[in-house]
Amino acid sequence: MLLPMQPERVSPALAPLLERLRGHLIVSVQADEGSPLRDPSHIVALSRAALLGGAAALRLRSGEDIGAVRQQTGVPIIGLTKHDHPGTQVYITATPPEVAEVAAAGADIVAFDATERPRPYTVRALTEAVHAAGKLAMADISTLEEAQAAYSAGVDIVSTTMSGYTPYSPQQPGPDFALMGALKAVGLPFIAEGKLNTPELAAHALKAGALCVVVGSAITRPDQVTRWFADAIRKSQRE
Repeated sequence: MLLPMQPERVSPALAPLLERLRGHLIVSVQADEGSPLRDPSHIVALSRAALLGGAAALRLRSGEDIGAVRQQTGVPIIGLTKHDHPGTQVYITATPPEVAEVAAAGADIVAFDATERPRPYTVRALTEAVHAAGKLAMADISTLEEAQAAYSAGVDIVSTTMSGYTPYSPQQPGPDFALMGALKAVGLPFIAEGKLNTPELAAHALKAGALCVVVGSAITRPDQVTRWFADAIRKSQRE
């Protein structure tokens, strides 16, 4: 059963956007530096393919990619940046200028790292920057405590994106359903993301209480999916 929304956390003008995503699939369309798909034209093509397949929204990195895709579609876009910053491991939309880049490019929701690791700007400062741009603030978290802190700082929605990417969160091959269960147990709305690499796992995340589900690598990163198969074959040959 899906959790009821908590309208008091969201601007009345923006609440319908989150409600529009309820029970749907969001596809993360990203390509790392060095990937043959890094060009925005490829991101546009992958995004169009995802929408053709039934995605209700997209998660995109960089103002360039967001702007290119926004010209092609009016579906909700979760936007972010990925940049290294000295003295911190936080690299997902870590500064207000990066928030401004994502918002100006056409994203409806701005996602940022809201983990407890040392950071150049506080979660509250980033949230305020997102809201000042008239967008929804999405906190990528790795623990229940981070989710609670993010909501206290004013974010509109949290996502389980960072579980497994902080040293103090579970290091496991599959999705963090325990975190999803904990969020549901205390009544915090959340978006499920991270290692949901089969349709069955994605569907289970909704049953675990997620508002909606983000899937990326299994759909839009053929190099990584190919590696899964190649590694499995090599392992089979060694056994």
